[in-house]
Amino acid sequence: MNKHAQRAAAATTAVLALALVATACGGSGGDGDPKTVTLVTHDSFAASKPVLKDFTERTGYKVKVLRGGDAGATVNQAVLNKGNPQGDVLFGVDNTLLSRPLEEGVFAPYEAKGLSAVPKGLQADPDKHRVTPVDTGDVCVNYDRKWFADKKLAPPRSLADLVKPRYKNLLVTQNAANSSPGLSFLLATVGTYGEKGWQGYWKKLRANGVEVVDSWEQAYNDRFSGSRGGKGKGDRPLVVSYASSPPVEVMGAKPEPEQAPTGIAKETCFRQTEYAGLLDGAKNTKGGKALLDFLLSKKFQEDLPLQMFVNPAREDAELPKLFTKYGETIDDPATVAPQKIAKNREQWIKTWTSLTVK
Repeated sequence: MNKHAQRAAAATTAVLALALVATACGGSGGDGDPKTVTLVTHDSFAASKPVLKDFTERTGYKVKVLRGGDAGATVNQAVLNKGNPQGDVLFGVDNTLLSRPLEEGVFAPYEAKGLSAVPKGLQADPDKHRVTPVDTGDVCVNYDRKWFADKKLAPPRSLADLVKPRYKNLLVTQNAANSSPGLSFLLATVGTYGEKGWQGYWKKLRANGVEVVDSWEQAYNDRFSGSRGGKGKGDRPLVVSYASSPPVEVMGAKPEPEQAPTGIAKETCFRQTEYAGLLDGAKNTKGGKALLDFLLSKKFQEDLPLQMFVNPAREDAELPKLFTKYGETIDDPATVAPQKIAKNREQWIKTWTSLTVK
């Protein structure tokens, strides 16, 4: 689902380092190899080499990373292989997709060490502990500061602002049927306007010229005017992305600017939570439990922000300066209960498609 695609681009070095660790595991490690634990995950997973080395030194297990495409594809594959999984732990299923693997019995119960440092509101399965919350991220409308300054136009702050005539033909979003941020933006409107009101909102948004494209990469890098990766070639100064996108725009910039070139419309956000779980039928259950414990350790949690540009689930994990200086804290994001998402997701997407993709 192109989950946090910008993370992968920003963390290329970390991914390459991770690949070296995976290669060192020795081919088909995880197929009963007691010294290897296999992590099934999406393509955007990244962790620094020293952190994975620390896990190996602590536990004796090497991590083999098995990437399954975007998170949607990874979850689908896990469901198809339930009971005979490809690995030991799955990481990267979020609250928009969580209901299906739980209903299908993909995960085995395990209460990870460190869970007491995670807010109870993030614990989606508190009775059985089939999944462990690892990180959170907010999908929000981003804006190009320079474009709005040049036009002497205040950027939008809320979903209600986006349907005003002054913002006509300025927003690009992703297809909710095949994009994680696109689906999250749809859910932001459901959470804000309710099950009876979101359709009317999208009719207004469509009339106001919202553009829908297939993927985050296309929206952010090709259509958004404020993307450093896209070199500002797009003509849309508003894009659905992440609250963590401004720090990405600053990363590596010399000299470091006083302010990120992109900003966040803070009243447009939807909170995503990513989970990990021990796969039912895992060949290395002991190693899988050790890996889940490690994913909640402070060392891994404090490595997360600059590797995958997400917020750690642990409340006591410290954020890097880049995050605190350029990132945005979203105090009141829109949310929709996972059970409600499970019940209505497919129909919402179908209705949304009929309203916007014509």
